[in-house]
Amino acid sequence: MAPSVTRKELIGRFRNLGFTGPFSGGRHQFMIRGALKVRVPNPHIGDISASLVTEVLRQAGITNEEWAAAGK
Repeated sequence: MAPSVTRKELIGRFRNLGFTGPFSGGRHQFMIRGALKVRVPNPHIGDISASLVTEVLRQAGITNEEWAAAGK
């Protein structure tokens, strides 16, 4: 399971993984890599929970190893 992160860190890591954005759309912003579109959680007071980060990574098809490498 991925650790909790700030929204800024989540967006930064997704950019390191080749995603662009975030773009506005409906109730949530989203980021794009090729044909893949992933919703970004709305701003929180505090960190995004580990369980939500894990769910977003699952939807994006990102492994824990890729996620860890994107933070370096």
